[in-house]
Amino acid sequence: MSLYYVQKLLYQLNRDPAIRKRFEESRDDLLAEYQLTDEERDAIVDGDIGLLYVMGVNGQLLMHYAALIGQEWDQYINAMKEGVEKHGPVREGLYTLLEDRSR
Repeated sequence: MSLYYVQKLLYQLNRDPAIRKRFEESRDDLLAEYQLTDEERDAIVDGDIGLLYVMGVNGQLLMHYAALIGQEWDQYINAMKEGVEKHGPVREGLYTLLEDRSR
């Protein structure tokens, strides 16, 4: 998993209008510039907030990405809950439960 690259892309989408334009106009070309797994690429393209959350994407980045793709706040919150139900607990990053972390 390349959580760093997913978060870097979402950060740039949130901050840089030129990156957003490229995302809209030539998404595949833009995504090819990041070292993403197929699962990560699909989650971004599909706007699968729940899966991105379970992958460990930072909530601040994810919240802005959800807004960018047109999700309202309640949809965003529900998508994260549904992501855990569908894909299991958060895999890595800030939101993993302490009991899930290796010691």
